[in-house]
Amino acid sequence: METIKNFPKICKKNFPLIDKKDFPLLENNFKNKNTIIYLDHAATTQKPIQVLEKIDEYYKNFNANVHRGAHQLSAKATEEFENSRSLIAKYVNAYSTKEIIFTRNATEAINLVARSWGEFTLKENDEILLSIMEHHSNIVPWQMVAAKNKCKLKFVGIDQDGRLDINDFKSKLTTKTKLVSLLHISNTLGCCNPIKEITKLARDKGSLVLLDACQSLAHQKLDINELGIDFLAGSGHKLCGPTGIGFLWSRKEILEKIPPFFGGGEMIQDVFEEKSTWAELPHKFEAGTPAIAEAIGLAAAINYINNIGLDRISEYEKEITKYLFKKLKQIEDLEIIGPSPKIDPNRAALATFYVKEIHSNDIAEILDSKGICIRSGHHCCQPLHRHIGINSTARISMNFTTTKEDINTFIEKLKETISFLKLNS
Repeated sequence: METIKNFPKICKKNFPLIDKKDFPLLENNFKNKNTIIYLDHAATTQKPIQVLEKIDEYYKNFNANVHRGAHQLSAKATEEFENSRSLIAKYVNAYSTKEIIFTRNATEAINLVARSWGEFTLKENDEILLSIMEHHSNIVPWQMVAAKNKCKLKFVGIDQDGRLDINDFKSKLTTKTKLVSLLHISNTLGCCNPIKEITKLARDKGSLVLLDACQSLAHQKLDINELGIDFLAGSGHKLCGPTGIGFLWSRKEILEKIPPFFGGGEMIQDVFEEKSTWAELPHKFEAGTPAIAEAIGLAAAINYINNIGLDRISEYEKEITKYLFKKLKQIEDLEIIGPSPKIDPNRAALATFYVKEIHSNDIAEILDSKGICIRSGHHCCQPLHRHIGINSTARISMNFTTTKEDINTFIEKLKETISFLKLNS
């Protein structure tokens, strides 16, 4: 089959057959009858047909609200909805399904922690430790809490290779630090942060740790017990699932102590004129009708990934990342930001780069006209771009659907694009 023949030899004997026909959009023709080469998986993943069919099945066969109805449609919808929660719990090795809170996305999950835990717990002069590479979703909520509770934000820098500066982290971590909130893998630098080491250091100072796992959940195994974290934010649409669904994991003892984020139906036990009491976990944090179809679709996505195997996905993506870096480094005037696969073997399957005297938006627009989808701009990481002194970068991000043939075509068209822009500058 087309895809398997392009896999590196290391994966051929172990990797299940991945057919791009599982992903309808990747089979579609684009302008000028060019097949789309989608290289923007860090922004959102394409959805396999199994996910699309499962969502369709829900609406066609058992569309009903969950938890509230005694009829058979509601019972079936509730069963499928809660099955998704169980799958997520197993996926991250949570202690209990009650610790998985459905949200609209990872941004909402982080905001839930900021508002419910942060505003409830943090006091004046307490410190929150972030890194300069954080996505805006893991900066802005903490700025809002810090302003309201009169806390202080600190930012850890990066080293010369584009990784978290662990010495800077140690110097800024103090007994005043009440939360360390970091991404697991950078959506721009691609580096994989040493969370086990960070968690141990944070524990010694009495700090909790929140992990933004959006860029790691679909690419490598993640075990909350092994990492020793306290909160985890995840996104469905970066797991080959639908948009509009994400989740928060936290330890039961934390979730039981803090107040709910939203109020309304479903999250209550009893409502009186003067007060209300809250439902048990996880419903305490899930006000209103949830994203039922999206949660059910996410379950299908997790099953799809599990059937491939995260170990196999990780192995394959490491190989194509090495291949991509080798090709990119042969292009004159092109600079990659972030560590190479040699420096960080666990880095993401992406490369963020810029070409001297050429704007990244121009590169992306011309590649788009050739049917190649990449990202350009600041990637929701403006502080990072200011820190490194670059206004805009281009980013190619891959996953297990990406082949060497895709990379070769991208490199060929990128070289043509750079030559054209240099001639016309």
